[in-house]
Amino acid sequence: MSNHPVASIICALIAALLFAVAAVAQQRAAAAVAEGDALIGALVRNPRWWAGLVGDAGGYGMQVAALALGAVLLVQPILVSSLVFALPLAARLNGRRVTGREMGMAVALTAGLACFVVIGDPTEGKSTAPLHDWIVPMGVLLVLIVAAVIAGLRSGPAPRALLLGVASGSLYGVAAALTSYVSGLFEHGFGHVLTSWQTWTLVAAGITGVYLQQLAFQAGPLSASLPTVMIAEPLVAAFLGRTVLDERLQAHGFGLVITGIAVLIMCVTAVGLSRSQAQAGAVAAEEPAQSVAR
Repeated sequence: MSNHPVASIICALIAALLFAVAAVAQQRAAAAVAEGDALIGALVRNPRWWAGLVGDAGGYGMQVAALALGAVLLVQPILVSSLVFALPLAARLNGRRVTGREMGMAVALTAGLACFVVIGDPTEGKSTAPLHDWIVPMGVLLVLIVAAVIAGLRSGPAPRALLLGVASGSLYGVAAALTSYVSGLFEHGFGHVLTSWQTWTLVAAGITGVYLQQLAFQAGPLSASLPTVMIAEPLVAAFLGRTVLDERLQAHGFGLVITGIAVLIMCVTAVGLSRSQAQAGAVAAEEPAQSVAR
């Protein structure tokens, strides 16, 4: 890995912006699909959704470039800033204003995740582990993901967006934990890639995560789902890194306390953003009804 921090920061900022634009485009496309209609069938006919996928691909490319030029601990906190880019953009396109409270929670969420990554300072573990090491942690995650999906599909719009966002982000975290090993398989030939269970688990987690994210985007505004995706992905990846890949947090004593507080802040602000959007939706729904009554 080269050490070019300035170039790495620039690439990471571009990646964060591309991810933000992609999320806004995909959420607007998904939100336009009525409940009961075939979501994927409608999305694949929507040029805006395809533009979002192109944005995701560009963002991932810039993320790879940023990681090639600088450390993960430099790049990851900057990528989290995509939330700060996405919320004002989504609000402007939807004709509403982001309140100071919402923006404050978004910044607090970003700062919390940055503290978790920088102060927690996880060590690099092994890129792979035998299948039996994965069974229990993956089983626990699978139960939690299925429970979140079932609860989300039975809930109202705002809780549905939040819970499906958690499930989607969790699957992205699984994919992130497997990416390093699968990338290394290409050195041994394409046959090794195709015959590895990690490859197909990565593909399944990624595809299912994308689908659940579109359902979350359909259920509510971006700030109801994107924060939970951003929390769940690194936390699940950290959980698998700790339990399977032998990664460790280097924080001790007071640093460990700060890391725990950062995780708490991330959870509280994500739920707060979702509730704020639910309240805004309720107010917007009441206003037309009051106008008709008059």
